[in-house]
Amino acid sequence: MQTVKVKKIRPGAALPAYGSERAAGADLYACLDADAVIAPHETLMVPTGICLEIPEGFAGFVYARSGLASKRGLAPANKVGVIDSDYRGELIVALHNHSGAPQTVGKNERIAQLVIAPYLKAAFTESETLSDTARGEGGFGSTGKF
Repeated sequence: MQTVKVKKIRPGAALPAYGSERAAGADLYACLDADAVIAPHETLMVPTGICLEIPEGFAGFVYARSGLASKRGLAPANKVGVIDSDYRGELIVALHNHSGAPQTVGKNERIAQLVIAPYLKAAFTESETLSDTARGEGGFGSTGKF
């Protein structure tokens, strides 16, 4: 298990927490003074009240909570947020209301989930050719044609 330091910067902030023993994502909590309403098709920048020290070679990925997204239409506006290991500012979730009704976010509600994962730093080099594959230049949906 990798240690990730968390600094609380707002009163009432909660540490990320896993909902089950094998959960990949840790819940992130809204750190609001009061409940907030997100109008249909609007985005609210929701503070979490925490800063992270993600180890070098890892990144944090902020995903939607499946129940919140499927039942209430609330999900991160940027689909997946990426937190680099050198970022030390507050985690803020741009929570978007995809539904047609106003949605209330509770002041300590679970609003997203955080996955910490290793990444590969690539060295990009220009090339005139690429290796051949069975898929080739097939675009969206092309893998279902084989």
